[in-house]
Amino acid sequence: MKNQDIIFGRRPVIESLKSGKTIEKIFIQKNISNELISLVKEFSKKKINISVVPKEKLNRMTRKNHQGIICVTSPISYQPLDEIVHRCYESGKDPLILILDRITDTRNFGAITRVAEASQVDAIVVPEKETALISSDTVKSSAGAINYIPICKSNRLVDEVNKLKDSGLKIFSCSEKGKEDIYSVNLNIPACIILGSEKDGISNSLLELSDKIIKIPMFGKVSSLNVATSSAVILFESVRQRN
Repeated sequence: MKNQDIIFGRRPVIESLKSGKTIEKIFIQKNISNELISLVKEFSKKKINISVVPKEKLNRMTRKNHQGIICVTSPISYQPLDEIVHRCYESGKDPLILILDRITDTRNFGAITRVAEASQVDAIVVPEKETALISSDTVKSSAGAINYIPICKSNRLVDEVNKLKDSGLKIFSCSEKGKEDIYSVNLNIPACIILGSEKDGISNSLLELSDKIIKIPMFGKVSSLNVATSSAVILFESVRQRN
């Protein structure tokens, strides 16, 4: 992680929170966590993703005197999803939204962002927790694409999916559990595509809200694709249908 991605020490972290700087995550040392967590919450106007970790974890992040607290700053500003959907409809475009459920690998996240930007996705939605940290490394792995596509964060992806359904979007979860393949469904409509982590897949709560669970047909001996590769297959099928 590059030095410009982190702020360490109690006073610098608190000042960053007070200034409104976009914070990805705060790491707090065990044993002194209660005092620091209270301090962070006092100066934070919104929920912050906090992890309580061993001192060794902080020492690996910086060799300087971190005083038991490090925050990772974000190189981007997050945007409200409802405004993006509204702008799409106002401009006469069918929204295409991508939800990434618990995808924590930075390289996968960067690669998916690059695909999404190239395939005219209007926004990427990620959970507040259990998601890849967005840092300068993420920007690099996305080849800069993350600067050109809106990223939205949500405390509850279920709530975002319900809002999208209310706004007229159809929800497609791409999963090995799907019965229809991606080439047999109509993606040339207001649509939200959900992708899950390779370890855990898409959460059951999101699958239950989906209008359709779809899959990428596989014909070889390997039963699944890397999630970044899967994103390219389904998003460019959407491009084919929409153009």
